[in-house]
Amino acid sequence: MAHLCLDASQPKGEHTLQSLPKSNVFTQNLPPDPAFPTPEDSHEAPRQTLGPRMVKEALYTYVRPDPQGESEVLGVSQHALRDLGLKEEEAQTDEFKQLVSGGKILTWDPEKPDEGIYPWAQCYGGYQFGQWAGQLGDGRAISLFEATNPSTHVRYEIQLKGAGRTPYSRFADGRAVLRSSIREFVVSEYLNAIGIPTTRALALTLNNGTRIVRERIEPGAIVTRFAQSWIRFGTFDLQRMRGDRATLRILADYVGEHVYGGWDRLPSKLPAGEAKNTHADVKTGVARDAIEGTGVDEENRYTRLYRAVVRNNAATVAKWQAYGFMNGVLNTDNTSILGLSIDFGPFAFLDTFDPTYTPNHDDHMLRYSYRNQPTIIWWNLVRLGEAFGELMGAGSKVDNAEFIEKGVSEADADELVKRAEGTIERAGEEYKAVFMAEYKRLMTARLGLKTQQDSDFDALFSELLDFLEAYELDFHHAFRRLSNLSLSRLDSDEDRQKAAEIFFSDDNLPKEGADSRVRIAKWLEAWSARVKQDWGEEESGRHQAMRAVNPSFVPRSWILDELIDRIEKKGEREILPQIMRLNLNPFSDEWGWDASEEQRFIGDVPKYKGLMQCSCSS
Repeated sequence: MAHLCLDASQPKGEHTLQSLPKSNVFTQNLPPDPAFPTPEDSHEAPRQTLGPRMVKEALYTYVRPDPQGESEVLGVSQHALRDLGLKEEEAQTDEFKQLVSGGKILTWDPEKPDEGIYPWAQCYGGYQFGQWAGQLGDGRAISLFEATNPSTHVRYEIQLKGAGRTPYSRFADGRAVLRSSIREFVVSEYLNAIGIPTTRALALTLNNGTRIVRERIEPGAIVTRFAQSWIRFGTFDLQRMRGDRATLRILADYVGEHVYGGWDRLPSKLPAGEAKNTHADVKTGVARDAIEGTGVDEENRYTRLYRAVVRNNAATVAKWQAYGFMNGVLNTDNTSILGLSIDFGPFAFLDTFDPTYTPNHDDHMLRYSYRNQPTIIWWNLVRLGEAFGELMGAGSKVDNAEFIEKGVSEADADELVKRAEGTIERAGEEYKAVFMAEYKRLMTARLGLKTQQDSDFDALFSELLDFLEAYELDFHHAFRRLSNLSLSRLDSDEDRQKAAEIFFSDDNLPKEGADSRVRIAKWLEAWSARVKQDWGEEESGRHQAMRAVNPSFVPRSWILDELIDRIEKKGEREILPQIMRLNLNPFSDEWGWDASEEQRFIGDVPKYKGLMQCSCSS
């Protein structure tokens, strides 16, 4: 029986799987694997002949799911059902179970091979830990079809993760273990619930009876997930490294026209000197079809597409930093062309504030630590800029027949390189500006302020993080407890030193007059003064505003480990929907469950269970 994660306050979907509008825009517009160019070719081929192997001049291969074991649907996200436009009761149908288990291709009939939609797996490459890794691809992910919510008109690509080998599985088995599947199911929906762009998770399915070998033998599972696009930076990287100019251009055109919704929706050229002051909204400005600027500064549509990708990713990483989230393995194949949080392996949220923390126990150089995420996303964007370089550098000649066929001429080479390098350099300034604008916006809201002042960054933001780090204090509790702190408790220095206790755990309170109390009291004085500037003496509105942006529940690593243990080892099926009540409604204070359990999961991190690490294997 599927356990539905309910949220009665949200509007309900109206469609069944049958009535939901479906499409395959991706496979209709992009080149297929030449070895199996049609669904019928793939469907009739013995599975072992599909691969793993190298696939060139293609962006996907038709491949069917190959489920194992007896399927048991452990959880379904009601938020995901709603956003897809599906009825809640659809999760209880046999057709839904067939969908999320990969047991049947619902959109294709072998008796009518020229009709319907056949599943596929993407081809891409990537830089892993800074080194080129070659062809990677969807080694255990298979896309089923695209679905458009008729109410929102948003199109999503629905995908199974863990449903069997594909041509891109390399030496792996194409499976996903229950451990990592639980983690992805939970974090995908949590990030969406707190407003961070992310891929989504519809359902979690256990494959009973399977034995998957990783560090140990584990049960297999499938996550049914969806996104507006699964295209990554590595999709472009692979074409560039292979010198496949034609496929790269086809891919760029597809992203501009079908992922970003058309060239007219991309950012317009920034007037000189405005890159450092630009707002975080990706669609600021009226886009123009014509080339803007002259000489090496002119921008064509591919430059504007690159800038849109830059801006989206800058805004997303700013949100990660503001909410203490780490992906753990930000390779270019794990970086989204839409700026979505994607491919959740050794991810984690901060416990105590430690900028050097990485949740990935294989990341010995701390490449993907919390403090390095903005730098690494920019490093990845530079690699993407190199893939876009020829198209951006061509300027107004990008549509000339000779350039399309042969590429840049020797006579134009120097100008092309200069223009491409200048574009990437200016995009770097835009990246920093968008990042800082979004980070300041979020931190301003999280601290309960209505306005921004130049002094806030150092006096409030930086000093808060500095003392959280110095005294090893909990990042998330700091914001939530400030949300409930009354300014009447901060009238005197003695009051403020007493109030400083909210940042500490009950068993770790500093002595009266301790340096930590004095320092935090001074910060509380500055913070309360700024709050009064923005709110006056009115308290309830600020409390409400802060609680709406500072979650009470965070799916910390220790919680996920306990959840995995109770489901996998102890067979406690009911714990997942209960945790998902908190997960989907993280700004609440109570969830109608066991009050003591609720308080335990939003309380202090148990001793020796903070800042945990895990592996990439899943």
